[in-house]
Amino acid sequence: MNDLKHKRIALITGANQGIGFQVAKELVADSVTVLVGSRNLANGRTAAEKIGAGAIPLQLDVTDRVSIATAAAYIRQEFGRLDLLINNAAISNIRKTQLGLSLQETIEEGRASKVSLDEMRAVWETNVFGTLAVYQAMLPLLWESSDARIVNVSSGVGSLTNMSDPSSIYHKGYGVVYPGSKTAQNAITLAMMIELEESNIKINLVSPGFTKTNLNGYEGIESLEDGSREVVRVALLGPDGPTGTFTRWPNQVIPW
Repeated sequence: MNDLKHKRIALITGANQGIGFQVAKELVADSVTVLVGSRNLANGRTAAEKIGAGAIPLQLDVTDRVSIATAAAYIRQEFGRLDLLINNAAISNIRKTQLGLSLQETIEEGRASKVSLDEMRAVWETNVFGTLAVYQAMLPLLWESSDARIVNVSSGVGSLTNMSDPSSIYHKGYGVVYPGSKTAQNAITLAMMIELEESNIKINLVSPGFTKTNLNGYEGIESLEDGSREVVRVALLGPDGPTGTFTRWPNQVIPW
């Protein structure tokens, strides 16, 4: 592990597919050692093999406290620190997959008057509480880094400013399941930013845009490469790079 003392160590949750996989691929190409977090270890191993040298599979279920604690213990034992945490793991729904719903049908199912509370809890467990749980577990490892950064992958649909604007193209699609979970994720990210604003740990919030992934049933309009650009840009910011930002590509500010 001596060779890793001079390399940045990154953990990406939900990195076995989609945005997480593409970001892992690009960071490894930039000489970052990436822990490919995956709820299913076999899927993580397959992803790491595709990425190549520098990618290390790590079993990590953000809804399982034991899994998170075990992952943190592994990182401490093997590396002694964490330089970059990318909270990327997210789900958009449960019923869409089960019932074969279209994106528009999923939006209708998520209306506040008729939403399944079980569906809402399941999505928020990953997107909101999972982000917070991983943050709490990995923070002691980030303190051990001389150049630590946290990147929380959110969505522009979590912006209350934008979603409350009737002229926004996404205004009518705002609901309490996925969009609401991203608003909540933004809120806890703001709490993290305030907690860390006097520290050396940088934290940023990023939206990859409407990317074509499993999250939206591949109904997105941007490629993985395009959707990953802002996450990668922010992840590679140096120690003098900004903190406390909420952006989309190319470094465009998103209002809270």
